[in-house]
Amino acid sequence: MNTLFTTETGLLAALIVLLAYVIRGITGFGSGLIAVPLLAHILPLTFAVPMILITDVSASLVLGTHTRKHIRWDEIRSLLPFSALGIVIGANLLINLPKSPLLAILGAFVLAFGVRSALNLHGTRRIARGWAAPAGLMGGMVGALFGTGGPPYMIYLNHRLRDKGELRATFSGLFFVEGGLRVITFLIAGLLLQTELLAAILAALPLVALGLFLGHRVHIGISHAQMQRLLGVLLLASGASLLLRSMA
Repeated sequence: MNTLFTTETGLLAALIVLLAYVIRGITGFGSGLIAVPLLAHILPLTFAVPMILITDVSASLVLGTHTRKHIRWDEIRSLLPFSALGIVIGANLLINLPKSPLLAILGAFVLAFGVRSALNLHGTRRIARGWAAPAGLMGGMVGALFGTGGPPYMIYLNHRLRDKGELRATFSGLFFVEGGLRVITFLIAGLLLQTELLAAILAALPLVALGLFLGHRVHIGISHAQMQRLLGVLLLASGASLLLRSMA
């Protein structure tokens, strides 16, 4: 019987998931940005993206129980209609686009965000709520395509919310609700009905819990700027490797 997982790919996938959720535990986001580009080297995107979608929704549920009183639901409501449209567009592209262009687009996207994080290129000016339309559309589309919709949302919310507690809580609340929309869309598209997917998700969930725990412990002793630079270096490496793989 054909299988996506050998002993080697299973162990490598486990290490990738653990690393991704250590990052998520520290920053409140970034698990998809780390996990999907690295998993794309050993698994099809049509498998890796739905897998990380379910683990991300689970992680958001866990984190959200501790931070829900700080969630800014008004900001989430402004993003969701545009996110829903982006999710439908992205899911169709994931199913229909050839593999090599998808890997190249993902690699370029991750590289761009890696440069931004590594160089700490973050503005401070508060932006108008009208920017929720492009941020929501891009976040939903990129999230459905690559499981990495966080950057457009993060850039938008970083320029809307000043309180760190509100910002982290609103990320988790948004990822949970928006992730639910993606789950429904992926179910309709058949992306969650793959034979090995449930087993992979069940195997990943303990690693998600461990990664979140370790990340929370590290969060206490590392500055936000240091974490942004570390995340940037990881993204630059994974983005460059994906570009090279798409050209092979």
